[in-house]
Amino acid sequence: MSDVSSYLMCLWGVRGHHLHQRWHFCITAKGCPSQTWDSGLTEFTYESALPALLWSSTNRLLALRSATMLLLHRAVVLRLQQACRLKSIPSRIYIQACSTNDSFRPQYPSLTFCGDNSSTRGWKVMGTLLGLGAVLAYQDHRCRAAQESTRIYTKEEVSSHTSPETGIWVTLGSEVFDVTEFVDLHPGGPSKLMLAAGGPLEPFWALYAVHNQSHVRELLAQYKIGELNPEDKVAPTVETSDPYADDPVRHPALKVNSQRPFNAEPPPELLTENYITPNPIFFTRNHLPVPNLDPDTYRLHIVGAPGGQSLSLSLDDLHNFPKYEITVTLQCAGNRRSEMTQVKEVKGLEWRTGAISTARWAGARLCDVLAQAGHQPCETEAHVCFEGLDSDPTGTAYGASIPLARAMDPEAEVLLAYEMNGQPLPRDHGFPVRVVVPGVVGARHVKWLGRVSVQPEESYSHWQRRDYKGFSPSVDWDTVDFDSAPSIQELPVQSAITEPRDGETVESGEVTIKGYAWSGGGRAVIRVDVSLDGGLTWQVAKLDGEEQRPRKAWAWRLWQLQAPVPAGQRELNIVCKAVDDGYNVQPDTVAPIWNLRGVLSNAWHRVHVFVAP
Repeated sequence: MSDVSSYLMCLWGVRGHHLHQRWHFCITAKGCPSQTWDSGLTEFTYESALPALLWSSTNRLLALRSATMLLLHRAVVLRLQQACRLKSIPSRIYIQACSTNDSFRPQYPSLTFCGDNSSTRGWKVMGTLLGLGAVLAYQDHRCRAAQESTRIYTKEEVSSHTSPETGIWVTLGSEVFDVTEFVDLHPGGPSKLMLAAGGPLEPFWALYAVHNQSHVRELLAQYKIGELNPEDKVAPTVETSDPYADDPVRHPALKVNSQRPFNAEPPPELLTENYITPNPIFFTRNHLPVPNLDPDTYRLHIVGAPGGQSLSLSLDDLHNFPKYEITVTLQCAGNRRSEMTQVKEVKGLEWRTGAISTARWAGARLCDVLAQAGHQPCETEAHVCFEGLDSDPTGTAYGASIPLARAMDPEAEVLLAYEMNGQPLPRDHGFPVRVVVPGVVGARHVKWLGRVSVQPEESYSHWQRRDYKGFSPSVDWDTVDFDSAPSIQELPVQSAITEPRDGETVESGEVTIKGYAWSGGGRAVIRVDVSLDGGLTWQVAKLDGEEQRPRKAWAWRLWQLQAPVPAGQRELNIVCKAVDDGYNVQPDTVAPIWNLRGVLSNAWHRVHVFVAP
């Protein structure tokens, strides 16, 4: 058979046959006579296919819940487990299915199993039990599906089924599926399917288009248990008094750190699956409600220089400037703040390793737009101040600034971006226009941009003057003086492990470790060191992703390491650290860099995992 996995995904059947027909199985050793069947014969070699078949059979029979068949199931499972350990087995096994009729009445014909060695009798028993168990399993599953397919479930009921203990349910459209039995068989790994547990599959299928195929839908149909309550499809009434009521819908995979304002990060296993982060799972950092702006009436106001002319630019006007595209990683200053919290309490969102993402941005260069408004580089200190169109109930808008020297430098590639990964900016990421400042902390990438001006001092915004600054570990909230520290612009070198996750159990033999590395200011990552023993010994990881340009390394490097697990080791203390082209390296511990806001957290990243026996 050319595709064993496809066969195992089918419920005791052969592709191309109708699911409502009954299938009876005949197992026979090569060289022995067999009956003549109308359906085709599928051949398996023991070495490649039989163990998978037995394992699949065992799981399916164990998953059945019918009390009347419990004794039979135990007998089948016992025989299957024994068969897996047999030393003397038929060299080649045939598995064949034949249809009888469309009735669901129990019809169990005499099943034969002919062996070609001393284990014939045992294999006869196993074959009979396997064949009978297969028919029972198929009938039990189909009958249950037929009886329960019309059951109605609420979204609340579905959302409560998120573990093997409660059952793992998902939805697609209006249909509800119990995929508990399939989680361990999921080709992308159990953890990926578990991200959708208790909710819809559509957001994840949108990320991975390979799912949207007929054979995947056929497979999913086997697990259908009912329909969603039609009332759950009605959109709730918007509370106009709630400033967050008009916020956009978010991807369910995001790990939410706060709802109002919305702040969330992708799970680690999705974060580094692609070099470019898909828009729906790009980390979201909002400080205020998301404005809902009309692109047709949108205007960006550029305050002109003395003697120059102020501009009021529509989206079409911005499109008339030369278009530039660059790949840039954005990182929140509070990325990995949760590790600082473990040392001593800080104030801020509990970001883990996901407050960082990478996209391909497109728009007009800020230097070109400022030049049209009459601005030029100057020898005295000056700052470009940005003001967003998001505001609190008092009308206070989000604001930030960068030095004019960076803004006017064509090599710095600061953008007034209107596209993200080839699409108009999503609302959560600044639609219709935002600032993208390569190599600089995410707090300066102002979204929903409404106004740009050049000032002799940096922005007076709270987020520029009274936040996003680093302090000594000795400074607390009673002694802090925000005026004594400069605002964060470029960020230090950073790296983190995304796979395996902390507390996970890995297989013995070899472990695959993945992660990301990035450094601010355009400094390229030249090396990532990985240790399996807490930093006693080190190995160099392989760097993936786009090559980085000197002084313009705006995007991260993904990395991975495949390393042998030391014999007899039952636990691993995995550590990573990155080095940039200025030979800046991450500090080994958190305590010396702790600060009251929990920003600039870039110590060696550590995960503790267990090794399967």
